[in-house]
Amino acid sequence: MKEDLAQTQPSDWEMSALLDIFPPAIRNALIRLDNLDQLIEVILDLGRLPEARFPHDFGYLAEAPVTQDDIAYVTSRVGEFGKDNRAGIEKTLHRISCLRNRGGKIIGLTCRVGRAVYGTIDIILDVVRSGRSLLLLGKPGVGKTTMLREVARVLSGDLRKRVVIVDTSNEIAGDGDVPHAGIGHARRLQVDVPANQHAVMIEAVENHMPEVIVIDEIGTEAEALAARTIAERGVQLIGTAHGIDLDNLLMNPTLSDLVGGVGAVTLSDEEARRRGTRKTVLERKASPTFDVVIEIQDRNRLAIHAPVDEVVDAMLRGQQPRPEIRVRNATGGVQVVQEAEKQTVQVPYTPPRRTSYGGHEAAAFEAEGDEDGDEVVRIFPYGVSRAKIERAINNLRVSALVVRTWDDADVVLTLKALERRDAGKLREMAAQNVPIYAIKTNTTAQIQNCLKDLYDLPSLDEEELALREAEEATYQVMLHHKPVELSPQSSYIRRLQHQLVEKYNLQSRSTGVEPNRRVRIFKEAAR
Repeated sequence: MKEDLAQTQPSDWEMSALLDIFPPAIRNALIRLDNLDQLIEVILDLGRLPEARFPHDFGYLAEAPVTQDDIAYVTSRVGEFGKDNRAGIEKTLHRISCLRNRGGKIIGLTCRVGRAVYGTIDIILDVVRSGRSLLLLGKPGVGKTTMLREVARVLSGDLRKRVVIVDTSNEIAGDGDVPHAGIGHARRLQVDVPANQHAVMIEAVENHMPEVIVIDEIGTEAEALAARTIAERGVQLIGTAHGIDLDNLLMNPTLSDLVGGVGAVTLSDEEARRRGTRKTVLERKASPTFDVVIEIQDRNRLAIHAPVDEVVDAMLRGQQPRPEIRVRNATGGVQVVQEAEKQTVQVPYTPPRRTSYGGHEAAAFEAEGDEDGDEVVRIFPYGVSRAKIERAINNLRVSALVVRTWDDADVVLTLKALERRDAGKLREMAAQNVPIYAIKTNTTAQIQNCLKDLYDLPSLDEEELALREAEEATYQVMLHHKPVELSPQSSYIRRLQHQLVEKYNLQSRSTGVEPNRRVRIFKEAAR
């Protein structure tokens, strides 16, 4: 183990490069430390004593407080601080982060020791080599980035794959234009500002023909969408995200799409009785971006969830997942202390499959248990969102598909406003004996109610319909950050809608005058 531990330390010149950025008094104090090999970071805060921090302890490095000259000494010897307030030392993995006052002046520094730790992925080497996309989950400081760096080295070196790293803040491959040797033969794309990370992810796929893309800290909706785009192009994606466990990620509205996303679905009375659940349940909306989720519980213990689609489906049905748990024992070997339990779900969710009808691509959904061989109803949307119709079809599990021309349609779905304003076109459709259904507003809830009439299913009552409309609007506001106005409702139902919106930490207020008074949902602007 001593030999392995030695590999985890920075080389002599890398440690010297870090020590050389500090003022002589602090540098000499660090050199005299008996446990320098365990140093995590050095803290320099204006007016406070300089600190050396270790895994479970800290100590002071001088008897005099840190001065502005001390901070200036360090900042003059490191790279330029970016918009993320991070800098580094060229060709090393050390990271220097700054604290600024309201005027932008640097008044504190966190100087973190960077280490290329070899052998950290032996515990998941079989998963990494499988070619499946995998997501590493864990709290900050647990070693996600370190494992990511080692994954890049192994895949690009041992397996000779084309690996591209999207390196935000030079976290994975170090500061400067020449990447650290710890990434092996992988190539590195630097990100100018964190907000552009999603764009660089797409650039990596389009410009550099990778077999594997490595990305650290997926944290925004745009990055989650970019990750899905990468995975759908057949590229193996290895990424990390902050989170305690899979359940925590699943309930995160920003990142849940990484594991398929969660949506509310209204079941028929018969289906609800069969499942023994309420009529409105949560189900996975799409295929997961990642095939495997690995929870890093600590540096020597992790849990492996796979396949993610089956695990998520089981969790949404109230089942407790039983992942495979691996540990690294005292001798450095890997031991499986808990075998994974295969997840069984009564009615697994199947994402919409793409089919072709009349020479055009369409989304087809077949009703569950359709033993009577009901014919598929072809719906032409006239002024109504195609995506929302597809979502409503999927929610109700009815036999229907959306077509692109009204000549192919069995039914036309339109808005009442269009029915009044553009009657000529609709009369032409009606003359060909195509039934026309008109809804009041372009929402999934309204479309579902129309489909229930079409299929003679029990209709949603007014209250449930209004709440479903409010719930859908909250998702739209969280996704697009744009206000959404709901249909006019009574004061009682508006109060219920306000209460629902509050649960999502969004803002709402009533607007308009009776009888057209309605709820407006919006996200409070950042201060």
